[in-house]
Amino acid sequence: MINRRQLFRGNFKANAQSEIRPPWAKNELLFVDLCSRCGDCVAACPERIITIGSGGFPVLDFKKGGCSFCHQCVDACQDNVFNKANQPPWDIKISIKDNCLSKIGVVCQSCADVCEQGVIRFSLQRGGVPSIGLNTDTCTGCGYCIEVCPKDAITIQ
Repeated sequence: MINRRQLFRGNFKANAQSEIRPPWAKNELLFVDLCSRCGDCVAACPERIITIGSGGFPVLDFKKGGCSFCHQCVDACQDNVFNKANQPPWDIKISIKDNCLSKIGVVCQSCADVCEQGVIRFSLQRGGVPSIGLNTDTCTGCGYCIEVCPKDAITIQ
């Protein structure tokens, strides 16, 4: 499904991975309506993962790092585009594509090494290459695993 912005720009391909707003962002329609695109949240992010996306709105770029949920983007915003911090930051989870090195027989566990919640786990198998397992119920959507993946095999939705 394409959104209105894609329609007006002539981009008729549905995005497999839509833009991810900063944590605690209100729903997309409210966010786009309320956000003045001032860039205060971008400047406040200590991890520098909030960047300017399409239309000048802030988005997260997990290829630059992960989110520590420090709340500084929320505190910097004057436009009321964020929910209260006592709520979950978002409802996004990871998935692993078939080009994952472990899925093609190469030993790699860099994503599990950075996952503090234990979402990504490897279990030893015959033949020496561990199999990968996900427990997405505990995934916070921090994105640290995306940054370290050498094959861009982790997506977040």
